[in-house]
Amino acid sequence: MGKLRAITELILLYNFTKPLTVNFMFDLSKKILEKVSFDKALFCKELKKAINWIKPDEKILLKVWCLAAFGNEYQSEIIEIFGKIS
Repeated sequence: MGKLRAITELILLYNFTKPLTVNFMFDLSKKILEKVSFDKALFCKELKKAINWIKPDEKILLKVWCLAAFGNEYQSEIIEIFGKIS
């Protein structure tokens, strides 16, 4: 529950002034990343594609979600990939 609460608080802080709208590609990206998380190279490849698919406002949400869901395994890769787009 601790991770979920932290994610919720970050999302609320980020979207304090605008409503949270998540599109189909954002949800699809999360599902794909969950399915390929067994392989680091495949996960990184799909994360890069997901970043290109989603709306700019959703990128911070995806980063937070990735770190919460896969941070134990792929924290450095996630930070590196998101660092290249910032």
